Amino acid sequence: MNTAFDFLNSYYSARDEHERFASRHGSVEFLTTVRYIGRYLEPGMKILEIGAASGRYSHYFARQGYKVDAVELIPHNIELFRANTGDGENVRIFEGNATDLTMFADNTYDIVLLLGPMYHLFTDEDCAKALSEAVRVTKKGGILMAAYCMNDATVIQYLFGRHKVFDESLQGLVDRETFKLASTPEQLFVLWRQEDIRRFTDGLPAERLHFVGTDMYTKYFEDMVDSLDDAEFEQYLNYHFAVCERADMVGISHHTLDILRKEG
Repeated sequence: MNTAFDFLNSYYSARDEHERFASRHGSVEFLTTVRYIGRYLEPGMKILEIGAASGRYSHYFARQGYKVDAVELIPHNIELFRANTGDGENVRIFEGNATDLTMFADNTYDIVLLLGPMYHLFTDEDCAKALSEAVRVTKKGGILMAAYCMNDATVIQYLFGRHKVFDESLQGLVDRETFKLASTPEQLFVLWRQEDIRRFTDGLPAERLHFVGTDMYTKYFEDMVDSLDDAEFEQYLNYHFAVCERADMVGISHHTLDILRKEG
């Protein structure tokens, strides 16, 4: 019988996460995340990326001179991470799980990035542990950023966009009144609403600074975004950045970024 790790390992072993950000539409999530990280970075800060995949973010900041540690679960991703490491990068990769960061001491990192694990943790216990471990290793007054895959974008684009709303394989996973989606390790991705996220974060010793839609409408209109010329794309990004924290719009995003400051 396949375990959650088996499903994840099979999925990511056939992919390179660097490629996900290579297209114009794919770059929006990356550029948005980097923009918000940059708001809080200062020279000499230490960064930890938990669930680093092939290292797109870790390498980006290591190449700017920051000291970066990274944790990744999937062996294939670790191989890609090491292959992508350039000369002079002050970056280390550790094989490990987001729910157990005992290799790192309390209050170690200025910025902690939890940009993948909350996509794939299927129990309340694991979700709470991953967030508490991330907060634990963040310095007092430091910044934690956690990424989520969102429920309603999946309802619109997958259930209806792919005509899956009556798919028998999804029976029991769709609440027909609220359209809240459940998931299993075989479906790979946990799907969140803001109230679900707050259920886990409200008890943390941290305050929320931003809740950001990192791709907003982009994935609904991938071909259109890819067709924009440079000047048009710059304006698209300006629009995106103007609305990506709007409470009346952020729930439509496929990916979100929850930004917290640890109590100091």
